[in-house]
Parts: sequence; structure tokens; C-alpha cells
Amino acid sequence: MLSLVAQLRHNPAAPLRMWLRTTDHKIRPPNAQPHRPRIQSRQAAVLAGGLARPQQLAQILSEPAMGAQPTIVVGGFVPDAMDALYLLRGSLRRQGSLYTLNHPPEGFSTDLFLAQLADLIEEVTAAHHRPPVVIGISFGGGLVLELLRRATAYETAPALAGLILISPVACVADLLDPTAPKATTLLGRVIKPYVEVEGPADGVIIERSRAVFLKMFEAGAQNRAALGLLLTRQETQRLRAAVLATINAITPTGVLERVRALCEFSLPGETRCLSRAPTLILYAEKESAVLVDNSPTEQILRQQTLKCFPLGHCLTVRNTPENPVQHASLIFHAQNFEPLLSSFYRRIKPTQYRAA
Repeated sequence: MLSLVAQLRHNPAAPLRMWLRTTDHKIRPPNAQPHRPRIQSRQAAVLAGGLARPQQLAQILSEPAMGAQPTIVVGGFVPDAMDALYLLRGSLRRQGSLYTLNHPPEGFSTDLFLAQLADLIEEVTAAHHRPPVVIGISFGGGLVLELLRRATAYETAPALAGLILISPVACVADLLDPTAPKATTLLGRVIKPYVEVEGPADGVIIERSRAVFLKMFEAGAQNRAALGLLLTRQETQRLRAAVLATINAITPTGVLERVRALCEFSLPGETRCLSRAPTLILYAEKESAVLVDNSPTEQILRQQTLKCFPLGHCLTVRNTPENPVQHASLIFHAQNFEPLLSSFYRRIKPTQYRAA
């Protein structure tokens, strides 16, 4: 049997694989339903202490499934996690029930979000009699790393069956090189005004941000030949409408608070073990629209993987030169991510479950 690294190092799956659809719903996945958590103790403590507002609560969605291994997904700035996983939800649901946290459009609080995530991990573990796999995408990966950083500092780390980080963004220096006079990436140019502004962001900045996020989505959709093998025209239209709705729904306060949250947390200066759960870290071959060349998070996770995650592997997701995999491109390069994720789940054994 090939080793994990040998099997996962380079697997640009054939488009036919996705044409057959990894989902058991051939046309479109079912709608996820709102999930009302039964465990809310940490969330209630943050709200009661005046550390956050109710408008900053994340929305939790769930899709029950027959598999034994549940998964919790934390998405990036946009799109919402369920849309980001559009072509991968069927594959993940085969493993077990799927839970996602969507960032609130009207505000953001790191303390409240991490409290909700910790509550949900505890609830899912109790309900399914095993810890979840947690997937963090882009900014969501930074939030998961922040949870682990805080937890290990106070020895309250949650139990995880596994951890997957996809193009994680864990500090503002990942997007803005502090040594460069100007932002060097597309997303960096969007983020910079929010980092520099002291009061509320003005309307011009907000509209420019929305235009850039939509442009980034459209850039992935431009490869019509490849896209036609993945999505029907109706699916593409629905996804575009959903992403646009998410972008337009974010208020100026919501955008500003998300960016300021990113400015407030970072990876520890002294590298330490963050989780002993099996871990898969995936970076795209072309991160340049989002991550700076000297991204601190990428450098640490690539160079010191085993210090941070003793059971971890850090890999690069690749496709063809004509259509390279870009930052967290789970929609338009699902065929490249799916084999890596499925292989990771196959290697999670009950004996591997441990505290993070």
C-alpha cells in the first residue's frame, strides 16, 4: 500500500470523476437546515459578559447523514461554507453528518465565534459518540488555528478526530507584507483600507471590496470548458446568485469587524504543538491572488508541520498549467481536492481520536 504522502502528493483527478459527481444528489445537493445547538454554555457566557452582541452570532447549518464520522466546516470571508463545498458535500456526507458555520453579515466577534465552535464540537461529539473532523477554509482556517492556540495555552483543547486546513489565513501579515510599501496581492489591496481606517469604513471602500470578491469568484468561473464538466448552467447561475447575495448582505460593520478580528490574532511566535489529531494542510499551487510570498502562516505550517501537528502532512494541490489551483478553490477545482479529502478520512481510525 502506498504511503499517505505518496498517494496524496499529486492527484489531478480526471474531469470524468466529477462529471459522474461525487455527490449522491446528481443535480444539486439538498438544502442544509438551520441547526439550533443544544449546548450553548460558552456562547451564553460570552454574551452575558458583554463581550459580543447577538448580531454577531454565526448561523449554524446541518445536513444529517448515515455515515459515522461527523464534520464541522468553518468557511472563509466568502462564499458561505455550504456554497464553497457545493461539489464536495456529497463526498463529505458519505463520511457522516455535516455542520457548517456561516459568518454573520452584520458583525463579527472572535470570542463569540470560537465559543460557538467549541460548543458545537462538544455537542457533535456527544451526539455522534465520536469527535468531529474540523475543516477550516482560508480565514476559517485562521479561526480554527486561533481556537487551538487559545486552547493549548489554557490546556482546554477540544477532542478532534481530525483537522483539515485549506489555504489557512491566520494573521494579517499573510495578506499584507509589512515590509512592502504597497499591497502586493488582490485581496491585500481590499484589506489594506480596513486595516488603516480607525472609524467606520466608507461606502466607496465597501463597494470596492464587494467588486473584488465578485471578481475573484468570476475569475474561477471564466474557464468555461472545465466548468462545464463540473456544473450545469443552472448550477453555475445559482452559485453565482448565492455568492453575490452573500457579498451584498455583508454590512460595513460586518466587513470591518472581520478584518479587525484577523488583525488581532496570529500564530504563536514560538512554534508549539497545536493539535495531536491527524491533520491535513492543503495549499494551492497558485496562492498569489491572496497570500503574500512570505506569508508567515504558510512558512510555519510548511516548514514546521510536525512541530505544530505531530500527525500532520502539508501538501500542495495541483492541476494543469492552463488551469492551476488557486487559493481555496474548492468550487472550481473540486476534482483536485476530493481525492485528498477522501483519502484522509479513510485513514482516520477510532484509536487515533485524541484531544487536540
